[in-house]
Amino acid sequence: MIARLAFLVLMLWSGLAQAFDYGLKATPIAPDTYVVIGTTEHFNRKNGGNIVNTGFIVTAAGVVVIDSGPSLQYGRQLKALIAGITSAPVTLVVNTHAHPDHYLGNGAFEGVSIAALAATRQAIVEAPPALLDGIYRLVGDAMAGTQSAPPTETIEPGARDIGGHRLRFLAFDGHTAADLAVLDETTGVLFAGDLAFLDRTPTTPHADIGHWLAAIEALRALDVRLVVPGHGPPAPPPRAFDQTAQYLQWLARTLTEAAGDGLDAAEVMALALPPAFAGLAVAREEFARSVAHLYRGYEAAVLGRQ
Repeated sequence: MIARLAFLVLMLWSGLAQAFDYGLKATPIAPDTYVVIGTTEHFNRKNGGNIVNTGFIVTAAGVVVIDSGPSLQYGRQLKALIAGITSAPVTLVVNTHAHPDHYLGNGAFEGVSIAALAATRQAIVEAPPALLDGIYRLVGDAMAGTQSAPPTETIEPGARDIGGHRLRFLAFDGHTAADLAVLDETTGVLFAGDLAFLDRTPTTPHADIGHWLAAIEALRALDVRLVVPGHGPPAPPPRAFDQTAQYLQWLARTLTEAAGDGLDAAEVMALALPPAFAGLAVAREEFARSVAHLYRGYEAAVLGRQ
């Protein structure tokens, strides 16, 4: 009886999950190149976790997907969206870093090479089960069936010619311990992952702000026509980099000054945001999260100088 009840609950859960429609749309941004733009919100049940930009490049050797999205259902709908544009098979999925909104759709691409930097692969393998459990609670039915499917291949930095597109894989850190950017030198489109945010406040749970700023400066030096940020609308440089860099500089300066003034974390969270950043999506929430993630390190640094 209990087993039958559990089976019925599972069937109901699966039916609800299949009914969730992400409404994905592919926006062409260059020859053979598309972006699927997510919301600039937090995970919630209404958006199904669709807060991320994914993209794909249709090459003569198959489709290269940049990030697979936040759930199995998203990954399946992304795969169907691609199939509606081209008959070419997906031959490579790239995960830019180890944040779950960028890789939990991997399970939809069974049998396809899924690649990431070595440290990203390791971080995904070692991600605690509580991470997935927390996302299930936030997102609900759209997450049904989603499991972590780690990358199967390690990407080394450098250029690869794939079906008429020369893709340069660039390894950085700063947003996380391993951040991959993908530059299509054929079209000038840079998929920057979460090294760039636009009109959405950057997230910092694993950030090293100094390294992140250095990565942005390295990206600025590239010959780029259009940047696809991890979150927010595609834009040309320098706009695509300026907002993130300026926010990170302000954040580092604010936390340093607050630590020097002896403020506690609650007092820092209550500080006013400057007009340039107060209007960004989820600004107040992400600033509070950044204080929670980073402020203790700034306090320790100030104390170490005293």
